[in-house]
Amino acid sequence: MRRRSFLGGFAALPALRSAETPLARQITKGPHFHWFGYYDKLQFDPSSRFLLSLQTPFEHRSPRPDDIVKLGLIDTQQQDRWTPLGETRAWNWQQGAMLQWIPGSRDEVIWNDRQDARFVSVIHNVRTGKQRRLENPIYALAPNGKWAVSCDFRRLNDVRPGYGYAGIPDPNAADPAPQNAGLWRVDLRSGQQKLLLSFRDALDIPQPKGDWKYSPWNESKHWFNHLLIDPSGQRFIFLHRWRGPREGAGFATRMLTIDADGRNPYVLDPYGRTSHFIWRDPTHVLAWAWHPSLAQDRFYLYRDRSTQVEAIGPDVMTVNGHCTYLPGNRFILNDTYPDRDRLQHVYLYEVASGRRIPLGSFPSPKEYTGEWRCDTHPRFSPDGKKVCIDSPHHGGRQMFLIDISSLV
Repeated sequence: MRRRSFLGGFAALPALRSAETPLARQITKGPHFHWFGYYDKLQFDPSSRFLLSLQTPFEHRSPRPDDIVKLGLIDTQQQDRWTPLGETRAWNWQQGAMLQWIPGSRDEVIWNDRQDARFVSVIHNVRTGKQRRLENPIYALAPNGKWAVSCDFRRLNDVRPGYGYAGIPDPNAADPAPQNAGLWRVDLRSGQQKLLLSFRDALDIPQPKGDWKYSPWNESKHWFNHLLIDPSGQRFIFLHRWRGPREGAGFATRMLTIDADGRNPYVLDPYGRTSHFIWRDPTHVLAWAWHPSLAQDRFYLYRDRSTQVEAIGPDVMTVNGHCTYLPGNRFILNDTYPDRDRLQHVYLYEVASGRRIPLGSFPSPKEYTGEWRCDTHPRFSPDGKKVCIDSPHHGGRQMFLIDISSLV
């Protein structure tokens, strides 16, 4: 029987590693819990020295409107010192508060917050402490650091707990596909936003496979999630999802790309099972999905605005995970959900050789499930030499740093 620890979680469980597996060094500690969130955000500063973190005094329940999470900066060259940056009332367990470095900046970070009955974003200078507020939230940032794309976090909290924010109900909750909400572009200087694609507009985008007329649109509720801008800033990707009588408690999915100004949408994966993805370069997307070429779920490399698809590591990367390419695209950084033994495996996949390089196997107590699970969500440093993960194996969710310089 596991014993409760003073952290309020469970006693520390050892990560499994061999002599060749790099050590995962814990860089946050109790009594509070720490994590970062999603795998496709910039957690490290450009020097690869500083990391961003969220901090909370509790776990194992949904966020409430009055729950405040603190945000901080970790200095890996000063004994992992944690310096507070601010706080937020707009956050979730899976993606945090969209806290991230602004691309191209050594000093500015951004996160979402809730103020005056609306979701906003805050740009904070870590050197001077100066802040400015934008009147709209953000999701993914452009590589030039000048604009962002965003979605409806009110609707997400309704249809997908763990990805939206508590505190503001969806004003379109009864509308299956509203015309006044969807995907927005946000200017990071002025904070002004422009609606690029509404939920209703998405219904008019033809489906390459199947016939839309058989879909019960009037009985299905639609939303957008998982936005990510390509490395050139010309297009971005998003998932169009819906739930109706056919889907029950689940949902259907299609993956689309679209120009940065909302034109030229393209259904890149129409087969309904797209999960995690990442841009490899401005024209290719790696995604866990189902495709008829193998007739099974695997990682596939899609060429944007074409039907060209290639399976990647089908005999090695056999389960879903949070995938990114290390700088240079020679390695894919990936992980797994808990297996039968509740182990989450973090690894590198060498593209040229097809070799899998373990970075560690981290126990996840059974209490970490559903909305408040703690995925490892591996993130790499800009120099490609470090990996940071979230893991609950040491008495509650904390962050761990893995040195991969000798492997890559």
